[in-house]
Amino acid sequence: MAKNTALRTVALVAVSFTALAIAVIVLLGKHVITFQMALLMLVALLGLYLGFGVLIAVYRFTDKLK
Repeated sequence: MAKNTALRTVALVAVSFTALAIAVIVLLGKHVITFQMALLMLVALLGLYLGFGVLIAVYRFTDKLK
């Protein structure tokens, strides 16, 4: 059961990242934002997901040490 929950969580994170990236690309396509702004938003989005992923991984690792 725990493996299924972990897989569902990973799928949800992947879908949310993809949806936000597509939203930025759509805004770029409609000329609401510039190319530089879209690139900055995508890099920031990637940084947020990677940063929080590392924080969660470290938290889970330290929790198992106790």
